[in-house]
Amino acid sequence: MKFIAVLILLCMITGTAAAITLPQMVSFPQPVVKGVKPVATFEGGQRFAAGDYPVIVLSGSYRQMGRQYGGLMKTELNEEYAFLLDTLIKRGYTQQQVRESGRDIPAFYPQRIKEIFLGMSETSGLTPDDIAVLYYGAIFQLMATPPVPASCSYLATWGNYTTDGSVIVSRNWDLDDSVTPYTKWYVLAVYRPTDGSNGIATWSPAGMRPETFMNSKGLFIADDNSGLNDAAPETRPEFITEYFRFMLDYSDLKGLDAGIRGANTDVAWIVDVAGPDGASVYEKMTNKTRQRGGEGVIAAANHFVDPAWNLSAPPEHSLSRYNNLLRQAGEAKGSIDAQKMMQIRDVCLENGGSKFCHSELFGNKYSSNHQVVFMPKTKTLWMKTMDKDWQKVELGPLFGN
Repeated sequence: MKFIAVLILLCMITGTAAAITLPQMVSFPQPVVKGVKPVATFEGGQRFAAGDYPVIVLSGSYRQMGRQYGGLMKTELNEEYAFLLDTLIKRGYTQQQVRESGRDIPAFYPQRIKEIFLGMSETSGLTPDDIAVLYYGAIFQLMATPPVPASCSYLATWGNYTTDGSVIVSRNWDLDDSVTPYTKWYVLAVYRPTDGSNGIATWSPAGMRPETFMNSKGLFIADDNSGLNDAAPETRPEFITEYFRFMLDYSDLKGLDAGIRGANTDVAWIVDVAGPDGASVYEKMTNKTRQRGGEGVIAAANHFVDPAWNLSAPPEHSLSRYNNLLRQAGEAKGSIDAQKMMQIRDVCLENGGSKFCHSELFGNKYSSNHQVVFMPKTKTLWMKTMDKDWQKVELGPLFGN
């Protein structure tokens, strides 16, 4: 676990299964959704195309949904894993060493996630250890780059900032350009569990740890790098993977608030939250949580804003993006709809915005690897990856609403 703990800290600063018993396959009603094209089905799961992006809808138990994921995204999962493995072999690792590292990764993950991993391994052609390594693909990829605490930003508006008063959420997932090749394998994955839990949607490279979540109740959660070197003194569950539990289990902002406050982080994080009734930002140290609100607008980058922390001045790259987001929202006050939010989010840092557009930072290139705009009330999503176009998807029908 020591090796994995080091990988997590770095991220903060910046064979098939044998003798398996197959679960009983059940038929599930398939959604009919405007704007997406049916592509394939597998054991009750369905794959669509939304413009250039694949969308998969998974139903059943967690193992069944994992099997559907592996079957529907088999090509992408294997291509992505081969790319990651080739990268690590060039750095001196063997496949056996990589797989051994993978065995430690899920140790403290919720059983529901382990079941998804198991199902994916049964149908993708990858081993459970391969699936675990792929889940940490971005972290492994970033191991060779100098640690730079620049990653992600958030902007939400509502009330008199938006055209109809409803909440509009946006986030950029910013990383070193060494991760850019993974934009080839992005997928919008929709999980519809049959155990009574909420439906959830994640937007990430196939099989990779999601950091952008929405659920069937209109809740949204994402994260920003805190820029702080604050690691827990003992072993704790990985906080980002807890997002699965939050989205599956909580149906309103009050419940989500309790879940976030009740889960101590493994490292310091900025947590972005929204729902049909509002939006906020949680600044979480490993031993304390502070929540920020706003009067119709709230933003976050890569530093804690609450003055009660009494921290030193934030880095310029974070402060400038944070200030740019608030300025842009102020200039557009009263006229912000989804289209306007996308325009705000597409302004590059060099032009007074918050988006990294292959931007130079500390000797490396940085980009907004993916972006989303989400309307919690209608559960409407716009998504994109770097250097591609925005794509609209109505999540409600995919959730079965």
